Amino acid sequence: MVMLEIEGLKKYFYVGGGFLKKPKVSRAVDDVSFIIEEGETLGLVGESGCGKTTCGKTILKLYEPDGGKITFRGEDITHLNRSEMRKYRCDMSIIYQDPFGSLDPRMNIGGIISEPMEVHNLYSKSEREDKVTEIMEKVGLTPEQINRYPHEFSGGQRQRIGIARALAVDPDFIVADEPVSALDVSIQAQILNLMQDLQKEFGFTYLFITHDLSVIKHICDRIAVMYVGKIVEMAEKSQLFNNPLHPYTEALLSAVPVPNPKFKRKEIILTGDVPSTTNPPSGCRFHPRCPIAKEICSQKEPDFIDKGNRHFAACHFR
Repeated sequence: MVMLEIEGLKKYFYVGGGFLKKPKVSRAVDDVSFIIEEGETLGLVGESGCGKTTCGKTILKLYEPDGGKITFRGEDITHLNRSEMRKYRCDMSIIYQDPFGSLDPRMNIGGIISEPMEVHNLYSKSEREDKVTEIMEKVGLTPEQINRYPHEFSGGQRQRIGIARALAVDPDFIVADEPVSALDVSIQAQILNLMQDLQKEFGFTYLFITHDLSVIKHICDRIAVMYVGKIVEMAEKSQLFNNPLHPYTEALLSAVPVPNPKFKRKEIILTGDVPSTTNPPSGCRFHPRCPIAKEICSQKEPDFIDKGNRHFAACHFR
């Protein structure tokens, strides 16, 4: 069953401008489409600045979309206003990237976790206290820590608090925005295992945003690769890692370390810088850095089509 369907999603920002000066348009998310099945984890991967986080926040309507359609469990939520979205807020949640900046330093942990329940009028006061205690135990915290403040916790513990806050409204769909990128590698593994355990127990559906393909390989079912506001490849995890079709995906995979000193992978070094979303290249946006680009790549944008077995790619020659 499809939980979320995104069709032609667009989110633009206006940069600069002023008196007699027209602002530039940053096409942060530009015609993005995909579906997420109930209970699966879709990974959204790409370089910093490619539009991953903006895409996730637009899906949750923390940013208003400038085009396209967002369908959640068969209901079109694209043009719902703030009050109309309230009934969906308990079904959709987010885990933020920064476990330091995303927690209010003036609130204790009990207040941080219970705040979403209060906003949505969930449970009585005593029930909230019991719920907070239950959630804390689920994410690996102890009830004795309920009156402590964020500065008293390590980075990994703070991210557990962030996960607990996301769980407070009993969501079905969670956008995890680079939830382990600010953590040590050993702590990353703990948080990823926790998220998988919670998914098995509660049946969550994740949109997992990251730039780290080794993390993606550990937790995701399908992977979508994003480049300068567009998705250039999407496939099942095993297909993408074993048979990447888009040259950009190949370059990303070539940079992933292999824990075998005898295995040597051919590293693909991309030349040039990532283009700006305010002035993207014509045709295929990857063509200025692509090792197989030809004249048509700069003239015509490739279609994002199924190359077989639900392996989608946008490339003229693959």
